[in-house]
Amino acid sequence: MSTTVAFVGVTGGAGTTRLSVEAGATLARAGHSVAVLDAAFATQGLATHVEGRIDPDLTRVLTDEAAFGDALVDVWPDLEGRAAIAPVHAPFERVARAKAPDAARQFETCVDHAARQFDHVVVDVPPVADNQSVAAVTGVDRRVLVAPDARRGADLLPRMRGRLVDLGSESDALVANRAGGGEPTHLPEADHVVPTGEDGVVTPTCATANTAFAVAVADLSSSLFDRDIEVDVESGGLLG
Repeated sequence: MSTTVAFVGVTGGAGTTRLSVEAGATLARAGHSVAVLDAAFATQGLATHVEGRIDPDLTRVLTDEAAFGDALVDVWPDLEGRAAIAPVHAPFERVARAKAPDAARQFETCVDHAARQFDHVVVDVPPVADNQSVAAVTGVDRRVLVAPDARRGADLLPRMRGRLVDLGSESDALVANRAGGGEPTHLPEADHVVPTGEDGVVTPTCATANTAFAVAVADLSSSLFDRDIEVDVESGGLLG
């Protein structure tokens, strides 16, 4: 049975795109199939992890201009499992149409399509405000709040928790992201702690490296997707 998980930012720049990509790479490295869907229409960050021309993108699917399968782009072919991204790469006019209520509701259908094709589905979600982000958080099995381990992350966390409650979709876990040390400074209640990763990464760190960052993402992925994934730093391998 496929597991669908949304990484939801409590603030802009919380790092949901990076975590979505790295979790996807971790699962694929361990031999699973995974799809990563983009609900962050404003930043369109997943598009930077796709080589070549993106057409159709996910907004064309939501506006009934393309089939969902045509918007999936396979990535990281050297990994044991299959990984695919459904990115957003669109002009403002099409993004606006994809945010309309009827179009945005199609996002849940896309999650369902992905769940039938892949072992796991990851959704990159910005702070919940627009129609497509509402559809994303209500259409998945689990919602994980991602907050930077900083004062702004701690300050904005209650608002995003309350927003999910208003939607009838409570959060299932909290990630303290970009934590400088072993323990979070501003988010002691966090269920998972992820240290700062290397900046400017296009190929996911977790696709090959066995760093403290990769270990943290593997632990996070194991918990969220109910898989035994362990990064063996000493031997340089990954056990899945």
